[in-house]
Amino acid sequence: MKQEVKTTKQHFKRWTDDEEMRWSVQQWATRMGVKIPNIRFQMMENQWGTMTPSGWLALDPMLLTMPKELGEYVIVHELTHLLAPNHGKIFKLFLYAYMPDWEEREQKLQGYSTPRA
Repeated sequence: MKQEVKTTKQHFKRWTDDEEMRWSVQQWATRMGVKIPNIRFQMMENQWGTMTPSGWLALDPMLLTMPKELGEYVIVHELTHLLAPNHGKIFKLFLYAYMPDWEEREQKLQGYSTPRA
């Protein structure tokens, strides 16, 4: 029962501001052994984030209104592109290594409308 309550509380944890999300990006980048990217928040048409090969991570500010677990999934997904550029087998292996529940988080994220779709 305690496990369920903890999970439910965790699901509803939200970001306090964009600085907290920036800090999370730095922590994940360090954990994953990739260069800490330059970060910008910008409204996007049909995706939550994007990572450029030159090291820019763009995140849709709507992520700040969602549960942290979903924002962290987008962060890890985009940082994984620095390790494996496409969504192939290697990419998914990295996702499993750093976020074993990534598929569950991705499914939850799909429950939200894509930005300005």
